[in-house]
Order: sequence, then C-alpha cells, then structure tokens
Amino acid sequence: MRIKKIVGGNLESNGYVLYQKDGTECFIIDPGYNPEKYIKLIKELKIKPKAILLTHHHYDHVGGVKKIRDTFDCPVLLHRGDLNMYKDVVDQVLEGNEILTLFDEEINVLHTPGHTEGSVCYYSEKSKAAFTGDTIFNVDLGRTDLKDGSDDKMSESIKNTIDKWDNDITIYPGHGDSCNMKFVRKYNREFLDIVGKW
Repeated sequence: MRIKKIVGGNLESNGYVLYQKDGTECFIIDPGYNPEKYIKLIKELKIKPKAILLTHHHYDHVGGVKKIRDTFDCPVLLHRGDLNMYKDVVDQVLEGNEILTLFDEEINVLHTPGHTEGSVCYYSEKSKAAFTGDTIFNVDLGRTDLKDGSDDKMSESIKNTIDKWDNDITIYPGHGDSCNMKFVRKYNREFLDIVGKW
C-alpha cells in the first residue's frame, strides 16, 4: 500500500491518501483542510476515491470532506458514536470491526473511543499500518477533556486495542510524525502510564 500524507491548517492536521501501485481506487482519511490538494493529487495519480474514511468528527479532520465528496461522488464513512456531533452527510455508518478492502488489502475498523465517542483507527495487518486519528500520537495521546471525550474510555482503548499491536506496526496519526510502536513503547509517557510500563 502506498501512503501520501497531506498536512494542512493552523493545527497542522494530517490527512492521508491510500492507494495501490497497480490499483485504480484509493481511500482518503481525514481531509481536514486544503481539499484542492487531495483533488489535485488524486487526479494526477489517475485514481478514484472509493471512500472518505473519518477517524472522528472534529473540524480539523473533516473540513475538506464536502468539496471532495462533491467532486468525486464518493461515500463518507463515520462511526455511529460521532453522528450526533457531525453536521454533514454520512453515507455509511460504522459500528467497529468492519473490514474495508482496497484492491487486495484488508483494512480493519477498530472502535477506539476516548478522544471522541466514535473515534476509530483504521488498521492494515498486511501493510503493518494504523491510521490513528487523534487517539494516539508518537509521544502522547489525544485530548479527553472535550465535550465527548473520556479518560476511562481512552484507557480502555489503549489497553484493549493499541497495546496489542506489535512493535513493527507504524502509526500514522492525525497530527505530528509517524512512528512505530517500538518508539511509542519507549517515548510515549501517556501511553506507558496507562499500560503500567513507565
């Protein structure tokens, strides 16, 4: 799987375009800003968006959705837990544990509440990649003090899902740099505090 990162906005939010070398389709994850950059890239690559995948409802991750959706007529996917906070169109409601396919790649939808009620990670075992939104970053975790955040649910998501990932899994977060889980287990103090290994 090939991954293109697009950074935008004053919060420097990361969005991603996922595609295959010989494929004709792509997934777009969290196009928060600069929708024209996604549109330009996708047209240059001569691929078609299969879907826009949202990790959660915050504006810095969804702000570019409408223009991209209208340009390519592609569906928008969001977890049920964030529906009441998201004001635009959702074409497919996620529950968690779905398997999405891109060419020969399976991408698992993992419900990881904490930053928001409906936060999810998109995880590919084949590519050893996880797109984590604002659940986990390289050296810290997402905020839990906003309207639908929860410290307890964040702890459960870290213990029950993310701490099960092998060290060679690379996380692609909603802000900041990518890293592997080996790095997380060495430098991410908030993660280590929760799993009790600091």
